[in-house]
Amino acid sequence: VTLMALVFGSKASTGIVLPLLCAADIAAVLYYHRHAQWKHFWKLVPWMAAGILIGVFAGKDMNEVIFRKVMAVIIIATVIIMVIMEITRSENVPANPLFAVSTGVMAGITTMLGNLAGAFSNLYFLAMRLAKNDFIGTASWLFLVINLFKLPFQVLYWKNITLSSLKIDLLLLPAL
Repeated sequence: VTLMALVFGSKASTGIVLPLLCAADIAAVLYYHRHAQWKHFWKLVPWMAAGILIGVFAGKDMNEVIFRKVMAVIIIATVIIMVIMEITRSENVPANPLFAVSTGVMAGITTMLGNLAGAFSNLYFLAMRLAKNDFIGTASWLFLVINLFKLPFQVLYWKNITLSSLKIDLLLLPAL
């Protein structure tokens, strides 16, 4: 994500990366589909969708410099969250429903503004102590659905998925 933002610009990179993510999500779902934990999927999806809608409108007319700074803050916050999770390794599983709400909304906003939902959704799945295959299977379905949900907003509203960006995707697809 960071390299693509540096090469193509922050907002433009989200339109280039999204179709590639959808292709990767399809491959992941084909392999891990049977491992999805639907209870956790349904706890996050509506809140991620709400976060995406917030991100759609917040990011639509955002200046490129500000967009880049927001992406940088998200990336730094993501690293900090991951380090804190690694250091604390709490044994407690969060039971408060607001945990799913807050991680879902933040994952939705960050996925719309920079395809950076991984940290927040992973935070949720790790906190729920999902086994490796269950984690991957649930995340695969979650990101496939969420990324497909984002497509029309990127194409029709932000207009950053174009024939030109899809040509770049076709060149990158074999490497993916």
